[in-house]
Amino acid sequence: MFQHREVSVITGVLIDWGGVLTTNLSAAIAKWIEADRIDGNHYREVMRELVDQAYNGQGENVVHALERGEISGAAFERDLAARLRTVDGLPPEAEGLLVRMFAAFDRVDVMYDMLRLAKKAGIRTCLLSNSWSDTYQRDGWDEVFDAVVISGEVGMRKPEPRIFQHALGLVGLPGGSCVFVDDIEANITAARGLGLTGIHHRDADTTIAELETLLRLPLRRA
Repeated sequence: MFQHREVSVITGVLIDWGGVLTTNLSAAIAKWIEADRIDGNHYREVMRELVDQAYNGQGENVVHALERGEISGAAFERDLAARLRTVDGLPPEAEGLLVRMFAAFDRVDVMYDMLRLAKKAGIRTCLLSNSWSDTYQRDGWDEVFDAVVISGEVGMRKPEPRIFQHALGLVGLPGGSCVFVDDIEANITAARGLGLTGIHHRDADTTIAELETLLRLPLRRA
Protein backbone atom coordinates (compact mmCIF):
# COMPACT_ATOMS: atom_id res chain seq x y z
CA MET A 1 0.00 0.00 0.00
CA PHE A 2 1.09 3.56 -0.56
CA GLN A 3 1.79 6.15 2.11
CA HIS A 4 0.20 9.43 1.03
CA ARG A 5 1.98 12.64 2.02
CA GLU A 6 -0.21 15.73 2.11
CA VAL A 7 2.63 18.23 1.85
CA SER A 8 2.26 18.90 -1.86
CA VAL A 9 0.37 17.97 -5.00
CA ILE A 10 1.80 14.91 -6.77
CA THR A 11 2.88 15.88 -10.27
CA GLY A 12 5.51 13.25 -11.04
CA VAL A 13 5.69 9.45 -11.28
CA LEU A 14 8.95 7.52 -11.00
CA ILE A 15 8.41 3.85 -11.82
CA ASP A 16 10.34 0.57 -11.93
CA TRP A 17 10.39 -1.75 -14.95
CA GLY A 18 10.88 -5.46 -14.13
CA GLY A 19 7.89 -6.86 -12.26
CA VAL A 20 6.01 -3.57 -12.50
CA LEU A 21 5.76 -2.71 -16.20
CA THR A 22 6.36 -6.37 -16.99
CA THR A 23 4.74 -9.55 -15.80
CA ASN A 24 5.73 -11.06 -12.47
CA LEU A 25 9.41 -11.89 -11.95
CA SER A 26 8.72 -15.10 -10.04
CA ALA A 27 6.56 -16.49 -12.83
CA ALA A 28 9.22 -15.71 -15.47
CA ILE A 29 11.98 -17.29 -13.37
CA ALA A 30 9.87 -20.41 -12.78
CA LYS A 31 9.59 -20.94 -16.53
CA TRP A 32 13.36 -20.57 -16.95
CA ILE A 33 14.05 -22.99 -14.07
CA GLU A 34 11.93 -25.61 -15.79
CA ALA A 35 13.34 -24.98 -19.27
CA ASP A 36 17.00 -25.03 -18.16
CA ARG A 37 16.46 -27.85 -15.63
CA ILE A 38 17.80 -25.69 -12.80
CA ASP A 39 17.79 -27.01 -9.23
CA GLY A 40 15.10 -24.60 -8.00
CA ASN A 41 15.72 -24.93 -4.27
CA HIS A 42 19.44 -24.33 -4.69
CA TYR A 43 18.75 -21.37 -7.00
CA ARG A 44 16.50 -19.77 -4.40
CA GLU A 45 19.13 -20.18 -1.68
CA VAL A 46 21.81 -18.59 -3.86
CA MET A 47 19.65 -15.68 -4.99
CA ARG A 48 18.22 -15.04 -1.53
CA GLU A 49 21.73 -14.48 -0.19
CA LEU A 50 22.87 -12.33 -3.13
CA VAL A 51 19.74 -10.18 -3.32
CA ASP A 52 19.38 -9.77 0.44
CA GLN A 53 22.92 -8.43 0.65
CA ALA A 54 22.36 -6.22 -2.40
CA TYR A 55 19.25 -4.57 -0.99
CA ASN A 56 19.34 -5.03 2.77
CA GLY A 57 22.84 -5.96 3.87
CA GLN A 58 26.29 -4.52 4.43
CA GLY A 59 29.12 -4.79 1.96
CA GLU A 60 28.94 -5.34 -1.78
CA ASN A 61 28.67 -8.27 -4.16
CA VAL A 62 28.33 -8.98 -7.87
CA VAL A 63 24.74 -7.71 -7.94
CA HIS A 64 25.88 -4.21 -6.95
CA ALA A 65 28.54 -4.31 -9.64
CA LEU A 66 26.16 -5.59 -12.33
CA GLU A 67 23.45 -3.06 -11.57
CA ARG A 68 25.91 -0.14 -11.69
CA GLY A 69 27.42 -1.41 -14.93
CA GLU A 70 30.79 -2.04 -13.28
CA ILE A 71 30.91 -5.57 -14.69
CA SER A 72 29.45 -6.88 -17.92
CA GLY A 73 26.43 -9.09 -18.20
CA ALA A 74 28.70 -11.85 -19.50
CA ALA A 75 30.92 -11.63 -16.42
CA PHE A 76 27.88 -11.83 -14.15
CA GLU A 77 26.55 -14.82 -16.11
CA ARG A 78 29.82 -16.69 -15.55
CA ASP A 79 29.76 -15.87 -11.83
CA LEU A 80 26.12 -16.87 -11.38
CA ALA A 81 26.45 -20.06 -13.46
CA ALA A 82 29.33 -21.16 -11.22
CA ARG A 83 27.06 -20.75 -8.17
CA LEU A 84 24.08 -22.63 -9.64
CA ARG A 85 23.50 -26.22 -10.63
CA THR A 86 21.05 -28.14 -12.76
CA VAL A 87 19.03 -31.10 -11.53
CA ASP A 88 21.85 -33.23 -12.97
CA GLY A 89 24.34 -31.56 -10.61
CA LEU A 90 26.15 -29.62 -13.33
CA PRO A 91 26.49 -25.84 -13.73
CA PRO A 92 24.11 -24.34 -16.31
CA GLU A 93 25.35 -22.87 -19.56
CA ALA A 94 26.72 -19.41 -18.71
CA GLU A 95 26.43 -17.76 -22.11
CA GLY A 96 23.00 -16.19 -22.53
CA LEU A 97 21.95 -17.05 -18.97
CA LEU A 98 20.36 -13.66 -18.26
CA VAL A 99 18.49 -13.62 -21.56
CA ARG A 100 17.05 -17.04 -20.78
CA MET A 101 16.18 -16.04 -17.21
CA PHE A 102 14.09 -13.08 -18.34
CA ALA A 103 12.75 -14.48 -21.62
CA ALA A 104 9.24 -14.89 -20.17
CA PHE A 105 8.92 -11.21 -19.19
CA ASP A 106 5.99 -9.61 -21.05
CA ARG A 107 4.76 -6.02 -21.15
CA VAL A 108 1.79 -5.19 -18.97
CA ASP A 109 -0.10 -3.00 -21.41
CA VAL A 110 -2.51 -1.48 -18.86
CA MET A 111 0.47 -0.05 -16.96
CA TYR A 112 1.81 1.56 -20.14
CA ASP A 113 -1.67 2.89 -20.88
CA MET A 114 -1.77 4.38 -17.39
CA LEU A 115 1.55 6.17 -17.90
CA ARG A 116 0.46 7.42 -21.30
CA LEU A 117 -2.70 8.94 -19.82
CA ALA A 118 -0.79 10.44 -16.89
CA LYS A 119 1.80 12.03 -19.18
CA LYS A 120 -0.93 13.39 -21.45
CA ALA A 121 -2.51 15.02 -18.38
CA GLY A 122 0.76 16.82 -17.58
CA ILE A 123 2.28 14.42 -15.05
CA ARG A 124 6.06 14.09 -15.38
CA THR A 125 7.05 10.43 -15.80
CA CYS A 126 10.40 8.70 -15.36
CA LEU A 127 11.50 5.10 -15.70
CA LEU A 128 13.86 4.21 -12.83
CA SER A 129 15.21 0.69 -13.30
CA ASN A 130 18.06 -1.43 -11.96
CA SER A 131 19.48 -3.20 -14.99
CA TRP A 132 20.60 -6.82 -15.14
CA SER A 133 21.86 -6.30 -18.69
CA ASP A 134 18.20 -6.39 -19.67
CA THR A 135 17.03 -6.14 -23.23
CA TYR A 136 14.36 -3.54 -22.54
CA GLN A 137 11.24 -3.42 -24.66
CA ARG A 138 11.68 0.24 -25.60
CA ASP A 139 8.99 0.55 -28.27
CA GLY A 140 6.80 3.56 -27.54
CA TRP A 141 8.86 4.81 -24.60
CA ASP A 142 8.78 8.37 -25.91
CA GLU A 143 5.00 8.32 -25.48
CA VAL A 144 5.11 7.31 -21.81
CA PHE A 145 8.36 8.63 -20.30
CA ASP A 146 9.74 12.15 -19.98
CA ALA A 147 13.01 10.66 -18.70
CA VAL A 148 14.68 7.26 -18.49
CA VAL A 149 17.18 6.25 -15.80
CA ILE A 150 18.71 2.78 -16.14
CA SER A 151 21.22 1.92 -13.44
CA GLY A 152 23.88 0.34 -15.62
CA GLU A 153 23.85 3.37 -17.91
CA VAL A 154 24.27 5.98 -15.14
CA GLY A 155 26.57 4.08 -12.75
CA MET A 156 24.11 4.27 -9.85
CA ARG A 157 21.54 1.84 -8.50
CA LYS A 158 18.50 1.71 -6.27
CA PRO A 159 18.32 2.02 -3.28
CA GLU A 160 21.18 4.55 -3.43
CA PRO A 161 19.75 8.03 -2.75
CA ARG A 162 21.82 9.55 -5.56
CA ILE A 163 19.93 7.69 -8.31
CA PHE A 164 16.61 9.05 -7.03
CA GLN A 165 18.11 12.54 -6.88
CA HIS A 166 19.35 12.11 -10.46
CA ALA A 167 15.87 11.06 -11.63
CA LEU A 168 14.23 13.96 -9.80
CA GLY A 169 16.64 16.33 -11.48
CA LEU A 170 15.71 15.00 -14.91
CA VAL A 171 11.98 15.54 -14.33
CA GLY A 172 12.62 18.87 -12.59
CA LEU A 173 10.60 18.11 -9.46
CA PRO A 174 11.29 17.83 -5.73
CA GLY A 175 10.78 14.53 -3.97
CA GLY A 176 7.63 15.72 -2.22
CA SER A 177 5.93 16.22 -5.60
CA CYS A 178 6.57 12.67 -6.81
CA VAL A 179 5.36 9.14 -6.27
CA PHE A 180 7.67 6.15 -6.73
CA VAL A 181 6.38 2.71 -7.76
CA ASP A 182 8.51 -0.40 -7.21
CA ASP A 183 8.14 -4.05 -6.21
CA ILE A 184 11.10 -4.04 -3.78
CA GLU A 185 10.45 -2.62 -0.32
CA ALA A 186 14.06 -1.48 0.25
CA ASN A 187 13.83 0.79 -2.79
CA ILE A 188 10.55 2.27 -1.59
CA THR A 189 12.01 2.93 1.86
CA ALA A 190 14.93 4.79 0.27
CA ALA A 191 12.58 6.88 -1.87
CA ARG A 192 10.42 7.78 1.12
CA GLY A 193 13.55 8.93 2.91
CA LEU A 194 13.91 11.58 0.18
CA GLY A 195 10.31 12.73 0.57
CA LEU A 196 8.68 10.73 -2.23
CA THR A 197 5.39 8.94 -1.74
CA GLY A 198 5.88 5.19 -2.16
CA ILE A 199 3.68 2.53 -3.73
CA HIS A 200 4.69 -1.10 -3.24
CA HIS A 201 3.54 -2.71 -6.48
CA ARG A 202 1.82 -6.07 -6.27
CA ASP A 203 -0.56 -6.02 -9.22
CA ALA A 204 -1.60 -3.59 -11.94
CA ASP A 205 -5.17 -2.99 -10.79
CA THR A 206 -4.20 -2.05 -7.23
CA THR A 207 -1.31 0.19 -8.29
CA ILE A 208 -3.41 2.02 -10.89
CA ALA A 209 -6.19 2.59 -8.35
CA GLU A 210 -3.68 4.03 -5.85
CA LEU A 211 -2.19 6.30 -8.51
CA GLU A 212 -5.65 7.50 -9.53
CA THR A 213 -6.25 8.53 -5.91
CA LEU A 214 -2.89 10.28 -5.60
CA LEU A 215 -2.94 12.04 -8.95
CA ARG A 216 -6.70 12.68 -8.92
CA LEU A 217 -6.92 11.47 -12.50
CA PRO A 218 -8.68 8.64 -14.35
CA LEU A 219 -5.86 6.37 -15.54
CA ARG A 220 -7.74 3.61 -17.36
CA ARG A 221 -8.94 3.60 -20.92
CA ALA A 222 -12.72 3.95 -21.24
